[in-house]
Amino acid sequence: MTTTRFLRICSVLVVGLTLSEGFQLPSSLASRHNTYLSAAAEDSSPKVFDADKEEAENARKRAVDERRKRSLQTHGASEKDDPEWKFFDTARLNVAGGDGGNGCVAFRREKGEPRGGPNGGRGGRGGSVILLCDEGLNTLAPLRNKVHVRAHKGRNGLGKAKDGQKGNTILVSVPPGTLVRDLKTQKIAGELREHGERLMVANGGRGGRGNAAFMTPRYTGPKIAERGEPGARRWLSVELRLVADVGFLGKPNAGKSTLLAAASAARPKIANYPFTTIIPNLGVCDLGDEGAGLVLCDIPGLIEGASSGAGLGPAFLRHVQRCKVLLHVVDGTSDDPIGDFNIINNELKQYDEFLAQKPQVVVLNKIDVTEVQEKQEDLMAQLKEAAGHSRVLSISAATTENVKELMNRLKK
Repeated sequence: MTTTRFLRICSVLVVGLTLSEGFQLPSSLASRHNTYLSAAAEDSSPKVFDADKEEAENARKRAVDERRKRSLQTHGASEKDDPEWKFFDTARLNVAGGDGGNGCVAFRREKGEPRGGPNGGRGGRGGSVILLCDEGLNTLAPLRNKVHVRAHKGRNGLGKAKDGQKGNTILVSVPPGTLVRDLKTQKIAGELREHGERLMVANGGRGGRGNAAFMTPRYTGPKIAERGEPGARRWLSVELRLVADVGFLGKPNAGKSTLLAAASAARPKIANYPFTTIIPNLGVCDLGDEGAGLVLCDIPGLIEGASSGAGLGPAFLRHVQRCKVLLHVVDGTSDDPIGDFNIINNELKQYDEFLAQKPQVVVLNKIDVTEVQEKQEDLMAQLKEAAGHSRVLSISAATTENVKELMNRLKK
């Protein structure tokens, strides 16, 4: 019985006593009784529709919708939904394998079998969490959306020697080039490079044994069973390193994205201001009959102090650590092209000595500009002296001059 129904019955009884026997209520009870009667009268009265209030509420909703639309038009919907801002190359993942099912304590009871003995089954094994390499992905955004991944637990064992059902295994898709570490110890758990590769990151718990497993010639009626083992649980640090053959390096606005667009079918954002590229871009250069194409990787430009965290480049330098060759693009229209070349190499040494020792091919870009053409020979000689090798070439990414020759040399 609800409180409202109880109070209503009490009020009816009080009214009956008052009318029949002239019973007088105490002042405190009388005030409560009158308050309840007035509230009940208000609830029972029909509600009046207020047209002005309804119109005001609708006007408020329309004003909110218009304000939201104006905000999207002012700031641009593409600024929020730009796929460039959805590129994630690091993520944290909490994985947990399923717990194993408990064993069962049961005995066989059938006609003609007065002492059938124990027949409790064992619990099912818990499900595992496995990372699956999927070439259709190029970012770790799905892992950002679902941080906690837990596999299903195994079912408990049953009588008649029936084992419990195993827990379902959870597959988590990741892009090629994913490096997995233990978040606490930073030890490498594994790496996924090719499509279809799998890496188990959380193993499911073993199912507990039933009482049938404990029967011995001397202990024919055991009444014990095991509990299932808990699944493995840990935090993982997931890092994406794009797999490419050639990595582009250079100062901001040196023409790296223009070169990528000229050498491949990729269409990165190109504009005449620094840090146009804010995420790594991949492109494939088709060399025709000379074999498979080259995979090119363009990262944001590097500036002085990049190894200490300045600019956008340091966050993406990991993507060129796998590259076989580094393509150093030097802006010929810069005030000091040789100084820019030395700054980038110094930042590479401070960031990773192994990365700085990778073979480099140096290109002098923007030779279509008249000022660069006039001092092209001097700049080429200075670049060869600063680089310490003869792998230096002058190109124009805007007019595609010498771009085909550059790709052929990179292939060799």
